[in-house]
Amino acid sequence: MTRIDFYVLEDDDPRRRLQTACRLIHKAFGLGHRVHVHTGTPALSRQLDELLWTFRDTAFVPHEVEGDDPHCPVQICHEREPASAGEILVNLDDEVPLFFSRFERVAEIVNQEANIRDAGRQRYRFYKERGYALTHHRLGAR
Repeated sequence: MTRIDFYVLEDDDPRRRLQTACRLIHKAFGLGHRVHVHTGTPALSRQLDELLWTFRDTAFVPHEVEGDDPHCPVQICHEREPASAGEILVNLDDEVPLFFSRFERVAEIVNQEANIRDAGRQRYRFYKERGYALTHHRLGAR
């Protein structure tokens, strides 16, 4: 069964939420995992794409946006479903993607901005009602 991890930020800074996503993606890539990032919007996909190039001077995370290269370890998508089952899904959308259960792990990143927080609570209830194992990681403000 898919493991669901909620990373809860104590602030409402949208850039910090994306930086947290970059750190998780970088760590997963460094451990050899394939990552699918579901953003839900083209604008958020572009923001994450740009930030992955600059979030850390010494970091390199090969990725593509809405691409179809099966060898690219990190896919950022707002429309496309992954072609096959995967290891890690980072969900930045307000909704639970229909394909989430095809992944071993799902990372949900929630901050205290009202819309993000409330959508995160709805996703939490969705997973809990269906019996998924939920883990919380509280990340303090910087």
